[in-house]
Amino acid sequence: MPEYLTSSSAPAASGPAGAAVPAARPSPGTSGPVVGFDLDMTLIDSRPGIGAAYRVLAAETGVPIDVDLVVSRLGPPLETELAAWYPADQVPDVAARYRELYPGTAITPSLALPGAAEALEAVRAHGGRSLVVTAKYEEHARLHLDHLGLRADLVVGGLWAEAKGVALREQGASVYVGDHLGDVRGARAAGAFSVAVATGGCTPAELRDAGADVVLAGLAEFPAWLTEFAG
Repeated sequence: MPEYLTSSSAPAASGPAGAAVPAARPSPGTSGPVVGFDLDMTLIDSRPGIGAAYRVLAAETGVPIDVDLVVSRLGPPLETELAAWYPADQVPDVAARYRELYPGTAITPSLALPGAAEALEAVRAHGGRSLVVTAKYEEHARLHLDHLGLRADLVVGGLWAEAKGVALREQGASVYVGDHLGDVRGARAAGAFSVAVATGGCTPAELRDAGADVVLAGLAEFPAWLTEFAG
């Protein structure tokens, strides 16, 4: 398990040099902003669950899979990872089997990351709406949120990188929060403020270099940041 950055060890929240934090766009029908969140390694630590699902899959198919490597690079779509272990013509069937295995193997072991519930509550407290926009199969994303008691106003699954920007733009999102370079790209595609959290496999420097407007150590820092952003 990687050591989560703390406020004392992580770089301070930062954006482009000299850039002012823009005003939040209010959600239609609400007084506050629409904020999107990634799921894996942003709201939840799904590594234990995903690892368990991959171990069962490897045992069933007889294919050796380096599970530690798999869970170190979460973010891209399932099929992208499976293509590293299976021939291309087998990937659709293996992906279907993984999704069958997932509810019974991956939901219970996965945990909420520190500050996840508080981050979602902070959006509500500012009169806004929270979205979960993830590459994960949407039904599985909902199972995770329900199991952990995390409340979001909308869940959209099956979207990665720039494709996330389509859903974010349609919902009028002002902010997108994620841990991966692909999440930064999704925010940029939506014209949303990119908030990166250093709880996944990407370093703060990588996230800043990719264009994140602000890098937080984790979601525990998000409510205070949102208060400044929402004004």
